[in-house]
Amino acid sequence: MTFEDLNINNPLRNALTDLEYVNPTPIQVAAFSPIMSGRDVVGVAQTGTGKTFAYLLPLLRLLKYSTDGQPRVLILVPTRELAVQVAGEVEKLTKYMTVRVVPVYGGTNINTQKQNLNDGVDVLVATPGRFYDLAMSRAFKLKQLKKLVIDEVDEMLNLGFRVQLKNVMDLLPERRQNLLFSATLTPEVATLIDDYFQKPEKIEIAPHGTPLEQIDQHAFLVPNFNTKSNLLKLLLEKDETMSKVLVFMRTKKLADRLLDKIIADFPEKIGVIHSNKSQNFRLRMVDEFATGKLNVLIATDIIARGLDISEVSHVINFDMPDEAADYIHRIGRTGRADQRGNAISFISEKEIEYQEAIQTLMDKEITILPTPEELEVSTELIEEEKEKMGGDKFYFRAPDMTKSKGAFHEKLDKNKKVNRAKEKRQARMAEKRSARRRKKK
Repeated sequence: MTFEDLNINNPLRNALTDLEYVNPTPIQVAAFSPIMSGRDVVGVAQTGTGKTFAYLLPLLRLLKYSTDGQPRVLILVPTRELAVQVAGEVEKLTKYMTVRVVPVYGGTNINTQKQNLNDGVDVLVATPGRFYDLAMSRAFKLKQLKKLVIDEVDEMLNLGFRVQLKNVMDLLPERRQNLLFSATLTPEVATLIDDYFQKPEKIEIAPHGTPLEQIDQHAFLVPNFNTKSNLLKLLLEKDETMSKVLVFMRTKKLADRLLDKIIADFPEKIGVIHSNKSQNFRLRMVDEFATGKLNVLIATDIIARGLDISEVSHVINFDMPDEAADYIHRIGRTGRADQRGNAISFISEKEIEYQEAIQTLMDKEITILPTPEELEVSTELIEEEKEKMGGDKFYFRAPDMTKSKGAFHEKLDKNKKVNRAKEKRQARMAEKRSARRRKKK
């Protein structure tokens, strides 16, 4: 099937031609007619399968020209990066249409965003918190809003947006079409659907946990952070196919630590992105990585979840995720658009349990490769890897007193305190009593 077979209009068809898109993905084909019919839709498909266009194409096909200036389509996303990217996709598809799209998100001047909205908006792309703040400040009216899209809803809930999302849903007009797209369908997501959706049509393209078949998955057993750093440098130096590499880290601190350790070996070719960086810095890093100025981008899960960058040659799990589903999201950043992808994991002894959980979820083993002979193995541990006191990470926790038997014990003789004055007083009293008894006799 081609896009010509879908019921799209000439402006959309021309935009797709300019983008050189010919064949829709399965999720785009399956979602088009139900969304066009006005039904609530729940779409479940893996990262990298074209979920964004799956809801944008029918919604933009239905969108009529208006001079009202108030939002008619709301797209909620979990991160600033995804807000910018989705807005960019709308702009690409509406090249031959008169559609105003505005992205709004936290971390930037809300007054500037109010001004942008005051100029008029048809499609509003927003993070939940910033949308709610703008709505409560009456930056726009909601009576014309008839279409709601919640994108990457599972990640939105993971980030703690449950309350904000509920607040937003309660603000919106009751008569609207609800669309939800996600890579996973968790019990919490199912509850949200039950509460706010009306008999939605569920479209599931791939079973939860099934990795894309065009991704080759390998791993190395590596003991610690410093050895992992050495292995990353070795692979980047030796493997010429690593042209665009996304490196996943567990925490922001570790991401910065890794950058500091290897940036001297790859000057101006490696960058980092996480939530402690400014918005302008993050957008610049994404742009430089997407355009090829940077070959390596170090990222945390929360930030990278919103990235949609083509032709990523390799995904490297420097740290294994403790949630198996996050591994699926990570490796889905490579192997897109029918291209082969590569996922390489560095697994320490403590991360083997995560590897096993991932393999169980995928029903597929990750191939373990032999460690390169030239790899420099370090025995030095960073602070995060050093054992806590007694090996117990909860050693700061207050003791449980419910089962306490007290702290009473027999003291050593040398530690026993003796009241000499009291002893002398008691001896004199005893002597006087004895004297009185003798006189009576």
